[in-house]
Amino acid sequence: MKLELSELIPADFANESRLWVYQSSRPFSEKEEAEINEQLYHFYSQWQTHGQAVKGWAKLLYKQFVVVMADETGTNVSGCSTDGMVRVIKSMERQYKANFFERMTITFLVNDKAQMLPFDQIQYAIDKGYIHKDTLVFNNIVNTKGELLEKWLVPLNKSWLTNRVNYF
Repeated sequence: MKLELSELIPADFANESRLWVYQSSRPFSEKEEAEINEQLYHFYSQWQTHGQAVKGWAKLLYKQFVVVMADETGTNVSGCSTDGMVRVIKSMERQYKANFFERMTITFLVNDKAQMLPFDQIQYAIDKGYIHKDTLVFNNIVNTKGELLEKWLVPLNKSWLTNRVNYF
């Protein structure tokens, strides 16, 4: 899975490149995915901070996560340019009737598909065998390209959730 992910992320960005992950409240269709990726391209190809171009990249991954990256080795992203990114995400929320800022839903990779669970149902899913300690969970608090590649998809028992559930 890490190899596949690394093939989706631009290789010419520094591992320290700043990163934001926005998880949607629903998966998108292929048509919506193409539209979203087009909107993201228009955003990052014109992204600026204080009149300087930002080396940026963004894409919808796993039909559910908008990942935005800025390589700050040349130009640091300012608060205003970050606000511009948030405006784009908010616009997509309205356009596609999806929530990108709800944080009480956790997404797991089950059978190569992103599957969402409300936080309060995770223990039930473990108890019933739907997920287990080795099920991959998306860790959306990663902050850099390197963290995305190494720590975005981690087994449940190595995630921040491990102390909040019982495995038997």
